[in-house]
Amino acid sequence: MSTLVLPRILESGPGSLSRLGSVAGQAGISRALIITDATMIQLGYVERALSALSEAGVAAAVFDGTEPEPTETSIIAGLDCLKSGVEGAEFDGLIAVGGGSAIDSAKALSILAVHGGRMRDYKVPRIVDELGLPVIAVPTTAGTGSEATKVAVITDPESDEKMLCMGLGYMPFGAVLDPELTYSLPKRVTADTGIDAITHAMEAYVSRKANPFSDQQALAALRLMGPNIRRVFEDPQNADAREAMLLGSTLAGIAFSNASVALVHGMSRPIGAFFHVPHGLSNAMLLPEITAWSLPSAQTRYAQCARAMGWAADGTSDAVANDILLEELKMLNADLGVPTPSGFGIEEARWRQLRPLMAEQALASGSPGNNPRIPTADEIVELYDRVWA
Repeated sequence: MSTLVLPRILESGPGSLSRLGSVAGQAGISRALIITDATMIQLGYVERALSALSEAGVAAAVFDGTEPEPTETSIIAGLDCLKSGVEGAEFDGLIAVGGGSAIDSAKALSILAVHGGRMRDYKVPRIVDELGLPVIAVPTTAGTGSEATKVAVITDPESDEKMLCMGLGYMPFGAVLDPELTYSLPKRVTADTGIDAITHAMEAYVSRKANPFSDQQALAALRLMGPNIRRVFEDPQNADAREAMLLGSTLAGIAFSNASVALVHGMSRPIGAFFHVPHGLSNAMLLPEITAWSLPSAQTRYAQCARAMGWAADGTSDAVANDILLEELKMLNADLGVPTPSGFGIEEARWRQLRPLMAEQALASGSPGNNPRIPTADEIVELYDRVWA
């Protein structure tokens, strides 16, 4: 038996940002605070969002203080802005324009604005099913899938812990999937977010919490992204590849939101928190080695991932398909310029010092418990050793 949670509305396709005002109206939003960053303003995306809202009669203001890896510090600043209101009245909804950081920030603000407290009060194992302010997500990257998940990740600056927050309260009311907003992504961000999305789909498919619904979303996501991640990296203006990656990312988000992620994500979050590695990049650093370690416990499912991405032919045996999968994951990292932690410039002594704490935080998140092969803390430490160089 499975419980499925989805956004109510998904507007998709080139030019769909023009429908933002309509989606806001359906969410009952008449006074919106846009959660974004300075880059989105410079690119003109926020102005386009404001125009679409204005045409629908929705008053709006902008908070552009989100951080690349959001912390409670930036969330508190957003709360201060939220309290100021617009046109003499309180905001009644949030619109996130940006990548996963902006969307996760909007989700956190949605809950805190209604229920108070601090984000550490809402981290796993607490499940937040209480509803906050309605959120509409406008993703500008094809990777996090946060526009379609009941998950937010916020860093506690006092402990350097990336707090995993989950529950119905974090699911956006709706999302606008306009691939035109992803054309300006730098190649590094395109690569990192793309591998992040592939990781979401793979982990959802091999998760111990997988179900028939999440399986179909995960496989559909892999079919879209496998053939297109290199294309969009090599040709950023490839419209078909951009649209395929954005839709694939959203489907992967739906998959893992309803099946959970696993060991890669559990180990990835501490790397991001302690060493400020972008989330998608830390996933990419881990994916080949963690897949190789986990594979013996889910050989058929990993083989199906290889087939769905078009890396292995449909008639290929599981053993051959899995050999291809491991080789392709390594080649993908090489083709997209993914560094090792050592190559990223992380200090080896600090890496080794923090491995036990990172393992502890990984296990505490619960994600490793969804993995086909469940690790001990010592095994996670050993895996951190394997990916180092």
